[in-house]
Amino acid sequence: MGTADSDTKVETGAGFHDYRLFLASCIALISTAVIFAVRGDILGDLSEHFALTSTQLGWIVGLAFWGFTIAILIGGSLCDLMGMKAILGLAFLFHMLGTVLTIYAPGWMVLAAATLIIGFGNGFVEAGINPLVATVYPDRKTHKLNLLHAWWPGGIVLGSVASYGLTQIGQGWQMKMWLIMIPTLIYGALFLSLKLPRTERVQSGVSAKDMFREALRPLFLVFFFAMILTAAVELGTNQWIGEIMKNSGIESGILVLAWISLVMLVGRLFAGPVVHKLAPTGVLLLSSAIGILGLLWLSVVRTPTMAYAASFVFALGICYFWPTMLGVTSERFPKGGAFLLGLMGAVGMASAGFSQPAMGKLYETFGPEGALRYVVVLPIALVVIFGLVYIRDRARGGYKVEKLK
Repeated sequence: MGTADSDTKVETGAGFHDYRLFLASCIALISTAVIFAVRGDILGDLSEHFALTSTQLGWIVGLAFWGFTIAILIGGSLCDLMGMKAILGLAFLFHMLGTVLTIYAPGWMVLAAATLIIGFGNGFVEAGINPLVATVYPDRKTHKLNLLHAWWPGGIVLGSVASYGLTQIGQGWQMKMWLIMIPTLIYGALFLSLKLPRTERVQSGVSAKDMFREALRPLFLVFFFAMILTAAVELGTNQWIGEIMKNSGIESGILVLAWISLVMLVGRLFAGPVVHKLAPTGVLLLSSAIGILGLLWLSVVRTPTMAYAASFVFALGICYFWPTMLGVTSERFPKGGAFLLGLMGAVGMASAGFSQPAMGKLYETFGPEGALRYVVVLPIALVVIFGLVYIRDRARGGYKVEKLK
C-alpha cells in the first residue's frame, strides 16, 4: 500500500493523502470480508438456532448479496452526485445496524432483515472505494484495485482465524459477530477525518450522457455477462466451502477457507508483475482454466492434506477475478466511471445472491462433493469468453487502456 506516483493527476490540497485514503479503503474492505468469513463459519449455528434447512438458510444468506447489489447499484449511480464520503458514511451506518440486529435477532425474519442491511453496508463500501482508488491512481488502476482487493481475502483470513479461535475457547456465534465491529469502527473514524476528492469522471468533465452510453458498448456487455459467471465461481463457492469441507470429513472446514483466502491475498499483493506479463485479459483466461482444475480436485477430497492442496489450486483460479474485472472496466471504459464500476459490482453480487440457494439445493441433493462438480461448467464457459476476447485483443495489437483527458 504505497503512495501514488508523483505524476498522478488528482485533486490535491489540505487533507488529500493518497496513502491514508488507500489505507482506509483497505480497512473498509476488511470489514466486508470479516462479515463473509464469520457468516461462513456460523452457518451451521444459524441453521440450528433458527431451525432452518440448508435451502432456507441459503435464501437468507443470499439477502446479503442482494443488499450489496441494491446498494452498489444505487451508490455507483449517485457517487458522482453525493460524493464518495457520503456513500462511505452510509456504509458505516448500515454495517453497525446490521451487525447489532443479527446478534439480537429474536427470529428468522429479523435475521433476514439484518442480513439484508449488512449487505447494504457491503455494497456502499464497494460503491465508494472502487472509484476512489481509480481516481487516486489513474495510471495504475488494475494493479491498485488488485492491491485493494487483496484485503478481501486478507480480511477473510483474519476473520476466519479469529472466529476459529473463539470456537476453541467455547464462544458462540453471537460473540463471533462482534468481531465485525473492530474494522468497522476503524474505517468509520478514518474516513470521517479525511477529505475525499471528486470522482475521476467529474474531474474530467465527462457528461452523464456519455457515462450511460458506455454501458451499451458491445465489449462492455461481454464483460458484464462474464462478471455473472466469475462472481458465482468465487463467491458462490467460497461462502459454502467451510461447511462443504466440514461435512466431507474435514474437521477444520473454516481453516480451508482461511487457507484459500491466504493464497488469494498473496496472489493479489503480487498482481502487478502478473498483469504486466499477461495483460488483464490473459490473466482472466488463465484464471478460468485453473479454476476448472481446482473445482474438480475439491470435489474428490478425502483427507486434510488433499483439501489444502486442492484449495490452493482453486484459490489461484479465483484469485484475480473480481479486481481484474473491475480494473478492465475502469481502464477500457473510463467514461463510465463509478456508474460502470457499480454496475459490475451489482451484477456480480446479484449472481452471488442467486448462487446461494442454488448451492444449498445442490448441497442437499448431491452431497458436499457432488455440489462442486456442477459448478465446473461456469469456468468452462469463462475460458471460451476470455479466450475469444484475448484473441481479439491480440489481433488488434494487444490490450489497450483508454485514458481520460
